[in-house]
Amino acid sequence: MRARRQRFRAFLFLGVGALVADDALTVWFGHLLRGPEIQTYDARFAIRGPESPPSNIAVVQIDDVTFNELHARWPFKRSLHGKVIDRLRRDGARTIAYDVQFTEPTVPREDNALIDAVARAGHVVLATTEIGPHGSTNVFGDDAVVRDVGARAASALFPGEVVRRVPYATDGLVSFAIAAAESYLRRSLPARHGSQWIDFYGPPGTISTYSFSRVLRGRVPASAFRGKIVVVSAVAPTLHDYHATSVSQSDLMSGAEVQANAISTVLRGTPLRDGSSPVDVALIVLMSLVAPLTSVRLRPRGVFPITALAGILLVVGVQLAFEHGVVLPLVVPFAALVASAVGCLSVHYVSAALERERVRDIFARFVPEQVVGEVLARTDGDLRLGGVRMEATVLFSDIRGFTTFAEQLAAEDVIDILNRYLSEMSDAILAHGGTLVSYIGDGIMAVFGAPIEQPDHADRAVAAACEMLNVRLPRVNEWLVEQGHEPLRMGIGLNSGSVMSGNVGHERRLEYTTIGDTTNTASRLEGMTKGTPHSLFVADSTRKLLNGGADGLVFVGELAVRGRQAPVRTWSLPDG
Repeated sequence: MRARRQRFRAFLFLGVGALVADDALTVWFGHLLRGPEIQTYDARFAIRGPESPPSNIAVVQIDDVTFNELHARWPFKRSLHGKVIDRLRRDGARTIAYDVQFTEPTVPREDNALIDAVARAGHVVLATTEIGPHGSTNVFGDDAVVRDVGARAASALFPGEVVRRVPYATDGLVSFAIAAAESYLRRSLPARHGSQWIDFYGPPGTISTYSFSRVLRGRVPASAFRGKIVVVSAVAPTLHDYHATSVSQSDLMSGAEVQANAISTVLRGTPLRDGSSPVDVALIVLMSLVAPLTSVRLRPRGVFPITALAGILLVVGVQLAFEHGVVLPLVVPFAALVASAVGCLSVHYVSAALERERVRDIFARFVPEQVVGEVLARTDGDLRLGGVRMEATVLFSDIRGFTTFAEQLAAEDVIDILNRYLSEMSDAILAHGGTLVSYIGDGIMAVFGAPIEQPDHADRAVAAACEMLNVRLPRVNEWLVEQGHEPLRMGIGLNSGSVMSGNVGHERRLEYTTIGDTTNTASRLEGMTKGTPHSLFVADSTRKLLNGGADGLVFVGELAVRGRQAPVRTWSLPDG
């Protein structure tokens, strides 16, 4: 039975795990917690901290310094852009990634000055956010012009309000970062779809930047650009080219620095990659099963620390994976871990509550209701009372001549009389805090002072015996006479001392009992009342423990009790 209950509980725990895993996978593949998951992704950058900026990328910004020094209004003359491109070419820039849009014609002389500078540089990528059919653009008025001067147009668009990923292409036009990386590498990269995480080096300002005006005037050493990709962009606050990113927090990052981080990410082979679907699924399922698998073997106080440890290992493991280039899910697995733990605790406490109610019903048969809770508090994991040695008073009672009495009656009458008698006597015992140990035919065994200690157990036992003889038995006999039957006589034996008490039997039929010499002597004393004028024999061990009422007992004598070498000094009630 116990093994069957354990298997059923294990089934419930694993059922909780399976249900949580199913729901968690639905949430994961449905992207229902995408927002919180993305927030943890941003936090991983903060935990990792800033890294050394790339040595092969430089940023030239059209910033407030530039506007102050040039005293020019935006948009600048295109010849100025051409002069900066020429300066970067002479300084040895390997690729010039120009994040300024040249899609509308201006003065022909200015337009031509820029186009000629681009042609001289040879490896220039020109940004645009206006994309036509099949990835076409109107940079320099036509894609053909761009091709003729050896340049390349590319999309400067990023997906989402917060920049976290770089697309490989937008509407058929390759992204600015991809084009710049290919220009720098002098080769094409494998065609891919979708987007990839940008591996930011750190918060805004991590990558070295130079003002456009100072580059234009030759005030930046050539070593700052030699052999590098140089990103040129307009970033003054009035131009609104600032973005929220994974690392910007309350600050915004300039478009130039965002593009520089995206280009570097592509050059490094997009080091941040999502974990594979099987890995994500395995992680979610594993977290869903930690608490259920632990609950099968351990109690709740053992499940909690293991679950907490699993949560800590999950967070640490996800961060370490991130720092090694793998983006694993955190929110959904963590939620699955917590949900399964809560579910298992609920199953445990509900099943434990039901089991305790079952055992409460068992104990309530022989323990006073007011002490049932205390008894249950002392039970073990199997809801058994362990064997303990206690000081108690044992009571045995029996009906005199009941077998002969019963032979004259119908079976249903015998049971009716016995039930009425046992009910009255049991109520008397329970009313005085006694524990009903067992019914032996028409006999009763009870104990006072166990399983809950009672300093006055002897007084309680004597008071219960007196009530049984002087109140309960007359009430039963009055009813018997009314029914036309002979009245009953009974005998009671009381003895106090050390007993071994505990729950015994099969888990399907638990019985509480007390064993030892004290119990045996009480049983013998009850039997020895037969053939005497006394209905109650009280051992001297009980009389000595009485706090009150001992004067009401009369000495019977020193009686030889079978199984004991020394006689037992015995007492009784004055009227026998």
